[in-house]
Amino acid sequence: MQVYTAAEAKLKRAEIESRIARGQIFIHPTDTIYGIGCNALQSKIVQKIRELKQRPETPFSIMAPSIEWIKENCVVSKKTEKYIKELPGPVTLILKTKKQCVAPEVSPNSDTVGVRIPDHWFHDIIQELEVPIITTSANLVGKAFMTSLDNLDPEIQKGIDFIIYEGEKQGRPSKIINLTGEKPTIKER
Repeated sequence: MQVYTAAEAKLKRAEIESRIARGQIFIHPTDTIYGIGCNALQSKIVQKIRELKQRPETPFSIMAPSIEWIKENCVVSKKTEKYIKELPGPVTLILKTKKQCVAPEVSPNSDTVGVRIPDHWFHDIIQELEVPIITTSANLVGKAFMTSLDNLDPEIQKGIDFIIYEGEKQGRPSKIINLTGEKPTIKER
């Protein structure tokens, strides 16, 4: 498992993009906490993250490459547009999808997807790739989420190809706003 500092990741951006495009599993920083990621279009790799996290069915969120991607692939109304305008930021929006825009393993048996656009330099890499990635907390189900390399669960570490590390994080997971019902529901975590 290779560890890139933030500075190294910025310098080796093409290498990072290539590794993501090839289907590697990685840990990445966001504006909240560290996440486990992979190309959200690759079913086998998404399934590997499910097995790694011991999370058989609960939907994963994705980091969308752009607001345009969200509008192209998700149902956007006046109600949802208001929340989309708040991006980037520490929020996950649950939206109905217009079509199959990610691997079915991202949100099993569902026509919704949780989308994020973090206010963080790492998102620039995803925007350039123009591919959504999984972004789920770097922990086993029910365990504390990763805030530094010191508390990365050894079981998670076994399944990771590389890490982009920028030091200890003090954040909390993103707020979830479900926009699929009559009224938005908000869940702070």
